[in-house]
Amino acid sequence: MDWFQNVDPSEIWEATRATLTMLGLSALFTVVIGLPLGIVLFMTSKGQILQNRTLYLLLSFVVNVVRSVPFVILMILVMPFTKVLVGTTIEVKGSIPPLVIAAAPFFARLVETTLREIDKGVIEAARAMGASNGQIIRKVLLPESVPGLIAGITITTVTLVSYTAMSGVIGGGGLGDLAIRYGYQRFMPDVMWVTVIILVILVQLLQTFGDRLVLRFSRK
Repeated sequence: MDWFQNVDPSEIWEATRATLTMLGLSALFTVVIGLPLGIVLFMTSKGQILQNRTLYLLLSFVVNVVRSVPFVILMILVMPFTKVLVGTTIEVKGSIPPLVIAAAPFFARLVETTLREIDKGVIEAARAMGASNGQIIRKVLLPESVPGLIAGITITTVTLVSYTAMSGVIGGGGLGDLAIRYGYQRFMPDVMWVTVIILVILVQLLQTFGDRLVLRFSRK
C-alpha cells in the first residue's frame, strides 16, 4: 500500500520554497523594525537615559494590543493595509506584511527584556566617559546583548514558522496552504503529514542553529 500516493514532490518543493521565502523576508523585516522599537522601549522606560513615561506607555500599549490579537484574526484585520502596501492579500507577497506586523512587536519585547539584563554600571560608565546616546547604543547595549538578541531572533523565527503555516488559511501559499487545500479540504492526510514533518524539521534546524550561535557568542 502506498502511504504517500497523493504526495507530489514538485508541489511539496514549491510549497517549501514559498515557506522559506516568507520566513526569510518576514524575519528580516521583523528584525529591522523590531530591534529599533525594542531599543526605544528600553531607553524610554523608567530609570533609563531617555526616560519618557508618555512615549513608553504609548508604545507599550500598541505593542501589547498587537500581541494580544490572534494571528489568524490579525491577518484579516490588516488585509486592506496589505492590499495597499503590496497589491495583494494572498500568496507569499500578501503574507509578509501581516507576518511582520505580528512578529515585530513580539521581537521588540524580547529586545527590551534582553537589554534590561545588561549591567547598569556598564551604561553609567559609558555616560561618565562622555559617550553620546547613539554611542551607548552602538558600542555598549548592542555588543553586550548579542547572545540575548540571537536567542530572541531564534525564538521569533521559530514563531514565524507557525505563522507562515497559519497564513494558509487565507491562501498565503507555502506548506500551510498546501496542508489546508489538500490535506484538509480534499481529505489527503498523507499530504498533511508530509507538510507537518517538514515544518518540524525546519523548526529543529532553526533552533539548533540559533542555540549554537548563542553558545559561540556567549563564550566570547
